[in-house]
This record gives sequence, C-alpha cells and structure tokens, in this order.
Amino acid sequence: MQIIDHTAERKELLRRYRALLKACEKIMKPGDEKIIRKAFDIAADAHKDMRRKSGEPYIYHPISVAMICVNEIGLGTTAVVCALLHDVVEDTDMTLDDIERMFGKKVASIIDGLTKISGVFDQTSSIQAENFRKMLLTLSDDVRVILIKLADRLDNMRTLDAMADYKQRKIASETLYLYAPLAHRLGLYAIKTELEDLGLKYTEPEAYKEIEKKLQKGKAVRTRFINQFITPIKRALQENGFKFEIKGRPKSIYSIWNKIKNKGVPFEEIYDLFAIRIIIDTEYEKEKSDCWKVYSLVTDFYKPSPERLRDWISTPKANGYEALHTTVMSPTGKWVEVQIRTKRMDEIAEKGYAAHWKYKEAGASGQSALDQWIDRIRQLLENPEPNALDFIDDFKLNLFAEEIYVFTPKGELKTLPQGATALDFAFDVHTDVGIHCIGAKVNQKLVPLSHRLNSGDQVEILTSKKQLPKEEWLNYVVTAKAKGRIKNALKEEKRKLAEEGKLILEKKFNQIKIDMSVQNIETLITELKIPSPQDLFYRVAIGKFDFKKIKEFKIVSGRLISKEKKDENKETLDSVLKRFKGQEGDKLIIGEGLDKIEYHLAKCCNPIPGDDVFGFITVNEGIKIHRVNCPNAIELMSNYAYRIVKARWTSQKNIAFLAGIKITGFDKVGIVNQITRIISDQLHVNMRSISFDSNDGIFEGKIIVYVDDTEHLKALIKKLKAVDGVQNVVRIDGDN
Repeated sequence: MQIIDHTAERKELLRRYRALLKACEKIMKPGDEKIIRKAFDIAADAHKDMRRKSGEPYIYHPISVAMICVNEIGLGTTAVVCALLHDVVEDTDMTLDDIERMFGKKVASIIDGLTKISGVFDQTSSIQAENFRKMLLTLSDDVRVILIKLADRLDNMRTLDAMADYKQRKIASETLYLYAPLAHRLGLYAIKTELEDLGLKYTEPEAYKEIEKKLQKGKAVRTRFINQFITPIKRALQENGFKFEIKGRPKSIYSIWNKIKNKGVPFEEIYDLFAIRIIIDTEYEKEKSDCWKVYSLVTDFYKPSPERLRDWISTPKANGYEALHTTVMSPTGKWVEVQIRTKRMDEIAEKGYAAHWKYKEAGASGQSALDQWIDRIRQLLENPEPNALDFIDDFKLNLFAEEIYVFTPKGELKTLPQGATALDFAFDVHTDVGIHCIGAKVNQKLVPLSHRLNSGDQVEILTSKKQLPKEEWLNYVVTAKAKGRIKNALKEEKRKLAEEGKLILEKKFNQIKIDMSVQNIETLITELKIPSPQDLFYRVAIGKFDFKKIKEFKIVSGRLISKEKKDENKETLDSVLKRFKGQEGDKLIIGEGLDKIEYHLAKCCNPIPGDDVFGFITVNEGIKIHRVNCPNAIELMSNYAYRIVKARWTSQKNIAFLAGIKITGFDKVGIVNQITRIISDQLHVNMRSISFDSNDGIFEGKIIVYVDDTEHLKALIKKLKAVDGVQNVVRIDGDN
C-alpha cells in the first residue's frame, strides 16, 4: 500500500495555488482574489478525499485547468472560478443553486454547461456524442464553456499515462476526432497542436516515438540552419526600423505523421520540417502595409514559391487567424515556410477566441468570421432533436475545412468551407432560398445545384416556389446548415406520406381481418427488418411495400404470428461473447474456436495476425475486426466506445489473409517481372490482384497479396525494397 505524505501534499497544493494567483495578477480586478480564494477553498474541501488515477490529490486537476485558462487561453477571473469548481456539482452534494447563491448567475450557468450530462441515453448513439452536442448548445450562452472544456481535456491528455491502455486509446481518439478540430476552429493553435501530438502519442505510439527521436536527432543541425537563414532577414528588419521577434519552430509531430501517411513519403523527404515566424510590433492601422514590407524584405534574399503564398490578412480565416504565409527557397536547396504577423495577430493565433474577444472589446468593429461561425453553429442547434451522431458528423465536416470566399450579386463576401456547392451557398443566404433553389449562375454562367464553387466566384441563386428538396440533394452539400435543413424538409415530407401510408395499410388490414394494433405493427417491422413504423407506412405510401409478405405470417384472432418457430435455446451474441472473452475480462480472442461467433475482418483496413486489433459489434454483421490504426478507428472509438471489444490473435495456422502493398520506383525493363518473381517464386506468396501504371519513367504498382501474418508481410516488403529501381514499398489500407 502506498504511504501518503500529507504534509508534502499540503505544501505542493499551496505552491500550486500561489502559482495560480501569480498567473492571475495580470487579469485580477479589486476583490477578485477573494472570489478565487473562496472557489479554491470550496473545491479543495469538495475533493479532499478524492485521488486521480496517478495517485495524486484530485484538487491538482481543477488548479491545472484554471492555470491553462489563464496562461494558455487568456481568460479572466470568472473562468478561473468556473475551472476550480467545474467538477464540484457532479462529484458532491453541492447544487447549482448553491453555486449561484455564492458566485452569481453567470458562474452557475457556465458550470451548468460544464457539468457532465448524466441519465440514460438511447444506446444506439454515443454518450460522448450526446455530451458534445449538449456542450455545444451552451455556445448560445457563453463560449467560455467550450474554452474551459478544452482546458479540462488538455490537462486530462497531459496526465493520460496513469490510465489503462484501452482508456488511453478511447480518450485520445475522441480528442483527435472532436476536441483538436474544435480548438483549431476557435483559433487555439498551441492547444490544438498539443492535443494532436498527445492524441497521436496514445493512438500510434510507435510512429510518435520514431518521429520524436528523429526530430531530436536533427535538432542541432536544424538550429544551425535556422540561425544562418534568419541572419540577413534580421539585419534588414533592423535597418528598416522594425521592432520584431523571430522564432524558428519544428512542425508538430502530428502534422509530420499526417504528411508521411497521406503523401506516402518517408520522414527524410519531408522538406518543410520547420517554419520561421516573424512577429512585428506595429500600430493597428499600419499592420497590413508593414506585413507586406516584411514579405518584400524576405523575398529580397530568398526566392518565393508563387503557389505557396497565403494572404490571411486581407481575408482572415473563419477562426480569426491573420497572417501572411510564404514558402521560400534557402541557399542550401531546402524550402522554408515563413509566417509574417503582428503581435496582435500572434496573440489571436495562440489564444484564439479569448484574444479575439479582447481586441473586439478594445474597439475593432463589425462581426468577425469567428462570430459568424458561432452564429452558424447556433442555427444548426436550433433543430430541437437532431440525432447526436448525425449532428457530430455534420459538425465535423465544417470543423477542419479550409475556407473559400465567394460573393453575392451585390458584392457581399460569404465564407464557405472548401468543396461547398451552389446549393450550400443558397442555404447560406437563407433557408427558404435553399429549399426552393432550382439552379444558380456562377460568374453569369448557368450551373447545376451540385456545381462546386471556387474562391472569387460571384453567385446568383435561381428559385421556384414549386421546387422542394430531394433525397439526392444530401450528396450535393457539405455544410452542416444545408444538410440539417434538407434533412428536416425531407423528414416533414416523409411524415406526411407516412400518414397517408398508415391509412392505406389500415384499409388493407381490415380487408384481411387483421387488427391495426401496435403489437401487429411491431411484429411486422421486426420480422421484415424495417427500421420503424414510420418507415413501414412510408414504404406503403410510395408503393415500395410488398403486401404478399403478410402471407408469411399466421393470422390468429386478428393477430399476426411469425410462421417460423423461434429457437428458444439459441445463444445470444452477448452470451457467446461472455464465453469467449477469456481471462482478460472483455478481451475477445480472435482465431481458433470462434466459429460460433459471426465475425469478419474489416475491408477498410484488412487486419492480419500480428496487427493490433479491436472488435466492433455491428448491428447486422456480428463483430467486425479492425486494425487499431484503421482509417475509421478514431471515429468508431470516439462515437461508439460501448460497442468496442478488445481483441487479440491466437494462432492462425494455414489461413491466408489479404494485405495491400504499394510500390513506387523507376520504370526499368523487366522490373515488374522481377517483382512478381520475388513474390511468387522466392516467398511463395499468392497474389489476388496486381496493377502497374507508368508515367514519364516513374511507375506505381498496387498488389493485393495473401500473407500469413505481419512478419510474413514485413519480409515481403523488405525483399521488394531491395530490388534495383524500387524507391518505396508501403502497406496500404483496404483491398482495392
């Protein structure tokens, strides 16, 4: 048993509290220290007997969250008080009324938003998704709820080491899926980057360690290169009288990993491993012209890449981000990204919404793109009962998307996500315009609803009162607002048709002497696998229901009874799972002896023995086995954690598994023959499909092979890499 040194803990707690007060000095008004002390005392008392998984006192967590709010987000006293008290209502007998009496309405309302939602949820949706949706509802009250929640998540991620493996993976997946994109959208770049890196550390530990090691190894060379690169720029800035600061920073581990994964290039070939940031101290009115002057000075020394110039000063990003970005060629032949911004822009880039709000209060006029984005989320949340998972999917689409800038016929600027169509634009103008949209004119040319817009387009929407949304419209739009409005309109139309279908079915039932009872409808939809009574009535209304199917039932005294007698002794999936979970509790063993459970290997990632895997309980296809680094793993773990079972391989004798590999290299005579000979003759591996494409002396091949396990696949990849002319061989997801 661990011996606790209470004296040392009290000293440490006092040290942390004093550090918090010191951090708050810059934001405190008279009387604030007393309020913070009161909140701290209540929190310390409420959590006095509680400990974190790491064994340290729980009170350290609220203090850390409060520190992040002050130092890393730039929030004020109210946020500090709420951060200290954010778990008190959930973990103790204290109520929101008590909080309101002691600290006022605003603090109580923020804590209400932060308190985790308890109660029973529909098990078809994720509790986390529902929590997240409800948390976003508080945007309409106070954006600080989201900012404190992000601080809470960041501290949890920083202390994730103490958790069990599967919990680490679940929390990290959730973080990458929802919280990091949300931090990005609210302009919290430093927090977004740390959440991404920590998320990767627990979802892809090997890849994380490898990149971290390589970055550390090249640190001295990188520092020397940066110093040489910035020397002439420094001199020029001084000569032109600029007050400035220059920082050289490596790209985040997550962004490097993303490049390796998405572009299929090794670490050594990523040219922009770091960026140079030039921060100038200048007056608000001169910001734009001074940033362009700095750009001019940089490009006097280094040639820029014209395609890589990004002007986010003239048109800031939707999260308020402003800067000039360019990529220039250094004398050593390396591309270097240079970011130019002012002190104000830098604070907004690092502290996001909180800093943006501060500057807005200081006199910057008009509604910013970030305010407009929050307005759009509020509109999306107006739908009283959106399905939590649908909502998260739609919301996710708009979190990370790059923006395009388009104009109305009167020249008004509209910001939309990249990939937005004419129909998205119509719904952005007004819901009624979207619902009755029949087409559009883009730059005076007639285009269909599905036409993708580009930055700079001028769009005029054509409408007709007779037009109504159609199902295929959902394929034409990317914005959450448009999707939500189309779904609502279709739902309303379906409801009307379902009412007609119900009357038709009732008439038919009367003819063949069947009661129109709830029990009969339930029997019908269960046996015919129809999702709901409304779907049944809708199918009847549109003529998609085969009335002959009713003959498959017995009719006894007006009741429908299935002709197939149920096998009372048949084991349920749950009971079979319990028998096969093995000694590790909830660990499904994949392999021998599992013929009684229906399980499939997921085609999205083709797991093979040796891969780290997990089981996912599907609705209709039993258990699907995915690799833990499957492209869909993060979404599944984040949204459906309650349907995940841990899994491991037992021996898989004489079973062959499909795996895909991609080969790139120089197109030499006989190289394809050499590759296939190695696969078939030397390693005796069977191929399911093979395709090679050659272009200007470079070839790319995709081969789907049957292998025993990961070791077998690694040996094959190693052999192929040794072929003269082959540049790279990587495993690919999926089998097509």
